[in-house]
Amino acid sequence: MRIGPIEIGAEHPPLVIAELSGNHNQSLERALELVEAAAESGVRAIKLQTYTPDTITLDSDKSGFIIADESSPWSGRNLYQLYKEAHTPWEWHKPIIDRASELGMLWFSSPFDETAVEFLEQLNAPAYKIASFENCDLELIKKVVSTGKPIILSTGMASLSELDQAVETVRSGGCDEFALLKCTSTYPANPRSSNVRTISHLREMFKCEVGLSDHTLGIGAAIAAIACGATIIEKHLTLRRSDGGVDSSFSLEPDEMRSLIVEASFAWEALGEIFYGPTREEEKSAMFKRSLYIAEDIEEGDLFTSRNLRSIRPGLGLPPRYIEILIGRRAKSSFKAGTPVTWDLVL
Repeated sequence: MRIGPIEIGAEHPPLVIAELSGNHNQSLERALELVEAAAESGVRAIKLQTYTPDTITLDSDKSGFIIADESSPWSGRNLYQLYKEAHTPWEWHKPIIDRASELGMLWFSSPFDETAVEFLEQLNAPAYKIASFENCDLELIKKVVSTGKPIILSTGMASLSELDQAVETVRSGGCDEFALLKCTSTYPANPRSSNVRTISHLREMFKCEVGLSDHTLGIGAAIAAIACGATIIEKHLTLRRSDGGVDSSFSLEPDEMRSLIVEASFAWEALGEIFYGPTREEEKSAMFKRSLYIAEDIEEGDLFTSRNLRSIRPGLGLPPRYIEILIGRRAKSSFKAGTPVTWDLVL
């Protein structure tokens, strides 16, 4: 899979995406600082969210429009007011995009209705992300597919049947450049609910790139996901959690994002391939493997015994597996302690 200049796949380091979301706290200056912090952290892509409160919900206080979950960071909030606070004003998109481009980063966004797709097309969006709460909106997916751009689709809350419908909608529209992100749509998410082993199953089921949209605290789940084959990691970014904001409680700070970039690369490198025997780097260490050595001075004709023949380091002698064959045999000549045992020492 390719988005702009970035290749995505098992043969490439994971693409780490910094989700800016509502962490701008309704300040364009802060939004631009977030972009700069992402670049300084080593992030290669940022993601926006493109909606208004009117395109995502209704201004209503009826049941269902108030968040009742007491464990939610937005408990008691009215959806319309929450999205009004969290949304990125559309007139900010271009300056944010321009700053990201100046800093050499890819950008894309999650549209939440058809008008957002049309707006993002005017900005030449190189790709689109379908959020978990929208993965059931097949008409929105069709609209995004019609752009011909690569698509990343979050899987939060979706059953296998629902995912099959979404993927079929993507493929039937002619889009082959797409990826799925395993996602747990709770904020913050409990690592126990991340179920990152699903990543390999998603890859097997849908034959596409798979990653993780991670709302857990820290970077542990993301690293585990890479071990399970994730090629994309998405994490929210904030300047400082202490500054507050709608998404700050489950977002990484810049130093943490930098750590994620480094550790994600290490984790990817560590996957390697199925391999046995010494690696090229280990060849110099092979001399420290245990092997058979003369442990006491012996004379010609002496018997090899468990006392004068030992398995020790370094590894310049015969492998230890031959010790039972050698005990009871006689020495061909006199040898000093510390002599590695080879077959030409044995009668």
